[in-house]
Amino acid sequence: MNNILKNISGDRTIWAIIGALGIFSFLPVYSASTNLVYVVSNGTTTGHLIKHAVLLLLGFIIIYATHKIPYRYFSGLSVIMIPVVLVLLAYTLFQPRDANTIMAARWISVPFTGFKFQTSTLAGVILMIYVARYFAKNKDTEILFKDSLLPLWIPVILILAFIFPANFSTAAILFVMVVMLAFLGNYPIKYLLLIGATGLVMVILFILTVKAFPDSFKNSRVQTWMNRIESYSEKDSQENYQSYRAQVAIYSGGIQGKGPGKSIQKNLLPQSSSDFIYAIIAEEYGLIGAVAIISIYVLLLFRIVIIATKSESIFGTLAVLGVGIPIVFQALINMAVAVGLFPVTGQPLPLVSAGGTSIWMTSFAIGIVLSVSAAKEKEIIKNNDEITENPLDVLHEAIG
Repeated sequence: MNNILKNISGDRTIWAIIGALGIFSFLPVYSASTNLVYVVSNGTTTGHLIKHAVLLLLGFIIIYATHKIPYRYFSGLSVIMIPVVLVLLAYTLFQPRDANTIMAARWISVPFTGFKFQTSTLAGVILMIYVARYFAKNKDTEILFKDSLLPLWIPVILILAFIFPANFSTAAILFVMVVMLAFLGNYPIKYLLLIGATGLVMVILFILTVKAFPDSFKNSRVQTWMNRIESYSEKDSQENYQSYRAQVAIYSGGIQGKGPGKSIQKNLLPQSSSDFIYAIIAEEYGLIGAVAIISIYVLLLFRIVIIATKSESIFGTLAVLGVGIPIVFQALINMAVAVGLFPVTGQPLPLVSAGGTSIWMTSFAIGIVLSVSAAKEKEIIKNNDEITENPLDVLHEAIG
């Protein structure tokens, strides 16, 4: 254990947070997996627990490997990866699929492995690093809209356009995060308002197109997320069944909860081990457990902001905020959906929900945050070493 602790660097609080979330996640995932086993007839509870353990282990390996890489290398990597993720997103959206395979527009299958990869999660991390790189490189220049259109907004628009039809919530989160980084990068507010208004108009036109030609989008994710938004206020609609069951679970949990593994709604609530795992946590661990989870993510946000403010480079600051804040934002959206504040979005609870791609991309993002934090630590250690030089050597050098 001591050897492991000696080899990790970066913010120790963040290491403790991800460790606590990872360890705790075994309890609700194991409990909620009974839905998959006895309702969906998919595997065994032990099998799902082992799978989750393997995914988390690989996630922690990703964190460790990423935080050992100097964060400045991710700047160049983002430029190389932008064309790659565009190709992956295009293939994901337009890949051949059966008429009933709605989820195919969000996932691609890795040949010979049986593993499915959600390309939008990778695209999100790469895009945020790319945007951070752009504003870091232009920190001393006045940015004009026409000059930023090709190097900045065209890649952003293309990535969001490929994600939007199949995953509206992810595209919306990324757009908000890009605007946030642009604001922090001193991008003119008048241009941001123009971009926001243009984006809103494009979304409205897309929705009107779907309404006008519904057969063209039959059996697609477009109809799924549109139905969720439209029926959000209709409490008796079929689309709100998940939200209703989640609220029942939270309400029945009370203050102390029913106890680990004693959730009733997990067998009635679809996606109880992933998108709605927060409702299961609230039912089994009560208000105490639910508030504790929120507090952990708020603490994570606090540490992310501290690391960003302490970074000596603009790129380090923007990269930490760009890949770190979406993790907390996603967690808050997941919990807001569970309590009925938002329509169903399909966003998992980071490092807690069962899943593969989400865990790994969250781990990649956290690794980048820790890489920036580790660089600051090395700088502090170097400065301390210079201060604590042998006084006799300093005196001799001064006299000489």
